[in-house]
Amino acid sequence: QVQLVESGGKLVQAGGSLRLSCAASGRTFSSNAMGWFRQAPGKEREFVAAISWSGGVKYYADSVKGRFTISRDNAKNTVDLQMNSLKPEDTAVYYCAARSGAESVRFAASYGYWGQGTQVTVSS
Repeated sequence: QVQLVESGGKLVQAGGSLRLSCAASGRTFSSNAMGWFRQAPGKEREFVAAISWSGGVKYYADSVKGRFTISRDNAKNTVDLQMNSLKPEDTAVYYCAARSGAESVRFAASYGYWGQGTQVTVSS
């Protein structure tokens, strides 16, 4: 089992920055690829970013590429998402997830462990 707790979400103005953090506990964290997903009201959960177990490979949704950066610290069991140049369309609940399946890292079904989510609201 992996327990995940997100933090850092809040209300910010468009153009601003936020750093989300995900703290992991439980079974070995460093062996899992990790991802961030988000879900806006009335929309399906969508992939935002993912990072390999070593941190050497990173994946981003086209909508956030160049603005968001995912990173991890296996010594501290944390995964962060640095979000810059935020837009109102980035408003959503952001979820941290630990991958446990073999599907693409871009698919939510590939992740067996999820946090409770943290709200990010970007005002225009």
